[in-house]
Amino acid sequence: MLAVVDIATFIADLKDLAADHGFHVHDERHFVETYSMRQAWEVDLHPAEACGGPLDLLVALEVDPRVMLAFEDAVIAMSEGDPPPTGHVLPFVVTWALPPLPQSPDLLILATDLAGIGGTQLPLEVSAADAFVSVTDPPQRSLTISARIDVALDELFLGQEVLGNVLAIAFDVSQFLLDRAPAWLGDP
Repeated sequence: MLAVVDIATFIADLKDLAADHGFHVHDERHFVETYSMRQAWEVDLHPAEACGGPLDLLVALEVDPRVMLAFEDAVIAMSEGDPPPTGHVLPFVVTWALPPLPQSPDLLILATDLAGIGGTQLPLEVSAADAFVSVTDPPQRSLTISARIDVALDELFLGQEVLGNVLAIAFDVSQFLLDRAPAWLGDP
């Protein structure tokens, strides 16, 4: 029996859509947890003109088999002509990472600036981590920006493009970070 939603095809379409939105796709990974059968699909990408760094961008779709099976059961029980059931969602996570930044930005200002770009369609979380190579060295601050949205299985089932706007916003966030990265990295 075939699944009612083909996640592998969705990921392939996502990579094509990312390329259409100005991203360069580097790598794709598919993980399956053998005990629970949970899956994760990850795609590494970045704006096409930024192959040399410093920005890393990862998009990931987490697939819970219980959600997939519940949706499949509901679809099988549908009468012909009924709309697909709603309420079955998979988390889609977008994560940007920058290397250690000698001139780290003010996180509150950065979060405010990024909120203006992401809006309500892509709510962004800004975090930083300080690492100490040795006790006598100054901290090295790395910056991470992430967003989590829900992908509705009923929209995937209907073949609707669910991430086009998200990828457009992700590209704008990437450009914003790339424009500011030289100053944060201490480049002239």
